[in-house]
Amino acid sequence: MDIVSIIEDKKNRRALSKEQIAFFARGAADHSIPDYQLAALLMAIRLNGMDARETADLTMAMAESGDMLKPDVQGVPVDKHSTGGVGDTTTLVLAPLVAACGGKVLKMSGRGLGHTGGTLDKLESIPGMRVALPEEEFIQAVRTVGCAVVSQSGQLAPADKTLYALRDVTATVDSIPLIVSSILSKKFAAGAKAIVLDVKTGSGALMPTLDDSIALAQAMVDIGAHAGRSIVAVVSGMEEPLGSHVGNALEVKEAIDILAGRSGGPLKAVSLFLGAQMLIASGLAGTEDQARSLLTDALDSGRGLLKLKEMIAAQGGDARVCDDVTLLPQAPVIRPMLAREEGYLAHVDGTALGLAAQRMGAGRIAKDDVIDPAVGFVMQKRIGDFIRRGDTICTLHAKNEASAAEAEGRIAAALALSPAPAPRARLLYALVTPQGVQTLNA
Repeated sequence: MDIVSIIEDKKNRRALSKEQIAFFARGAADHSIPDYQLAALLMAIRLNGMDARETADLTMAMAESGDMLKPDVQGVPVDKHSTGGVGDTTTLVLAPLVAACGGKVLKMSGRGLGHTGGTLDKLESIPGMRVALPEEEFIQAVRTVGCAVVSQSGQLAPADKTLYALRDVTATVDSIPLIVSSILSKKFAAGAKAIVLDVKTGSGALMPTLDDSIALAQAMVDIGAHAGRSIVAVVSGMEEPLGSHVGNALEVKEAIDILAGRSGGPLKAVSLFLGAQMLIASGLAGTEDQARSLLTDALDSGRGLLKLKEMIAAQGGDARVCDDVTLLPQAPVIRPMLAREEGYLAHVDGTALGLAAQRMGAGRIAKDDVIDPAVGFVMQKRIGDFIRRGDTICTLHAKNEASAAEAEGRIAAALALSPAPAPRARLLYALVTPQGVQTLNA
C-alpha cells in the first residue's frame, strides 16, 4: 500500500478502504508521509468528499493514532467544541461556569483556522498561560478545578495535529469529513463521554448555509452514537461576530467582562444555552430551565469568574488579569473607525471581518506565522443598528497606523448599510440529537 495510490483513488472519486484510511492516518501521525502528499490527499477529500463509513473510519483512525485516555475526573468528562467563528469566545465563558456548577470540563482546543479564531491563541495572550500540559497534569486540573483547556499533546490524536495545521494553509478547511474527523478524534482520544457541539452557520462560519450546517451537525451526532458517546449539536448563527471583541487578548477581556457582570449580549446568551446542554449531558440538571438557573446563579454570585481564575492559575497563567484586564497585551495604536455614511447595518461579511483581523496579525496566513495577541478590533455596531455619519463603528487595536488603515478599509468593505430597517441576526437555529432536529427560534 502506498500514499500515491490512495491519492489516486480519492482523486478519481473512489471510496477509501478502512485499511487505506488507517495507513493515511498513521503516516500523518508519524510523519512518514510528506506534507506535500498529505496536502494532495486533503484536497482530493475536500473536492470529492467521503461517505459516512469513510468519515467514521477516518475519525477512529485519527483518534487511535495516539493515546486513548480514560480519565477519572470524579464526574462525567464533558466537552464543548465550536466549528469556528469570529468573535466566538464561548469556551472561556461557559467552561468556568459549568465547572462552578459541578461539571468536569475536559477541553482540548485548537488554534486559529482560516479566518476563525483559536481558543489556544486566545489563552496564550494571558501572561504565563500554558496550554501544553502533560496528560496527568491536565486530568488533575479537571479533577481539582473542574475545567482545563489545553492543546493536543504529542500522544493524543497526533494525526489530527499534523492535518489540522495543513488544512489551515491549503484551503481545505471547509470539508465536512475533515471537520468531523478533526473535532471528534480529539474528543474521543481525550476521553470525553458527553460532548456538546456548536455548529456555526452564516457568513462568518465554515459552513455558510443552514442546510450544510445541519448536515455537519447530524454527521457528528451520528458518528458519536456509533462510537458510544453522548453527543448533541447546537446550530447557532454567525452572520456577524458573536461577541463584540475580535482578536486574542480582546476576546479574553470580553469573556472576563461577561463573567464579572460588566457585559452581556449574544455571546453571553449563546454561552448560557450551550452551558445548559453541557449540564444536562453531565447529569447535573434534568431540564434546560434548571440548568440555566444553575448557570445564572454561578454567574451572578461570581463563582464563574473565580473558576476562571483557578483555571488560569492551574495552567501557570497570571490570574490577576481577571481583576485587571490592562495586564493583557495592549496594542500600540488604538483608535476609532468612524462611519462615513448613514443607514441601518443590514449585512456583515463575517469571513471578511475574520480575515481583516488575521491580516492585522491576530491569525496566521502561513503555517509558522507568529500571532500578535494584542491586535484586533471591537465592534460597536451590530446588524439592525442605525448608524449616523461620524458614529464609531468599531475601535481598532493595531500594531501600527498602516495596519490600522488597511484594517479600516477591509472592515468598511465587509459592512452593508440600508436606508430601510434591518432585522437583528438570529442566534440559535436548531438542536440536533440522535432523535432528530429541533428548530430553535432565538
